[in-house]
Amino acid sequence: MSASLRFRAAIVSVAIFLVFIGAWHLATRSTGSVAAMNPEYAKLMGLNATQGKSAMPGPLDVGAKLWEHIKQPFYDNGPNDKGLGIQLAYSIARVAIGYLLAVAVAIPLGFLIGMSPLLSKALDPFIQILKPISPLAWMPLALYTIKDSSLSAIFVIFICSVWPMLMNTAFGVSAVRKEWINVARTLEVGNVRRAFTVILPAAAPTILTGMRISIGIAWLVIVAAEMLVGGTGIGYFVWNEWNNLSITNVIIAIFVIGLVGMILDQILARFTRMVTFPE
Repeated sequence: MSASLRFRAAIVSVAIFLVFIGAWHLATRSTGSVAAMNPEYAKLMGLNATQGKSAMPGPLDVGAKLWEHIKQPFYDNGPNDKGLGIQLAYSIARVAIGYLLAVAVAIPLGFLIGMSPLLSKALDPFIQILKPISPLAWMPLALYTIKDSSLSAIFVIFICSVWPMLMNTAFGVSAVRKEWINVARTLEVGNVRRAFTVILPAAAPTILTGMRISIGIAWLVIVAAEMLVGGTGIGYFVWNEWNNLSITNVIIAIFVIGLVGMILDQILARFTRMVTFPE
């Protein structure tokens, strides 16, 4: 991508962002007609009902609250009042553990499946049955057997991260050019050395693409899992703030979830570009 294209894309992105913020600000500052209501009920409902103001916070309100979280990200005032940094750290730690466990299982197994047509045919029915199951469907079983909400969330991350890596690794290994493998055999390169010096470099872009897909799914699932099990984490933070009717904090959490997801995706995308070479 040329510098000129990047600059123009940045200008368009900023313009879209400003239009969105402006529309958001105008929408939340508008007032509507107010229906007649009982005075006692009106007192309970407050200005949002009695003056027709929008209940949705505006960008200035969200920005001010976000700055408060940035200034004190790691405060701890009890089980239901922890800083956004603490909640985010719990979620990232769970994702990291479950994801790394999936890497340790999926990539070696994917190598074996990709290199062995027999294993590929034998394991394919099991993979096709297990792959479509929603990760959250495993949560009740995990809670029943593991009896720990945090470990159950890690298990769910593991199970949802395995399949994209496994399938991409098997596909990448099986798609390596036969000429390269035949040359290695002609040179009497052993199986282990051939796997690391020929197959792995050739399949690395496909493997990392699977890892990139998996990290996105893992970050998506951890939020839903933490909403179910509670306790700590960014998903629990969203649910707890909704129970507190703090829509401002819910919007901030949504923004932070998206930002962290983008960062994780870009890290894996960077690694993918590093191992991709023109033929």
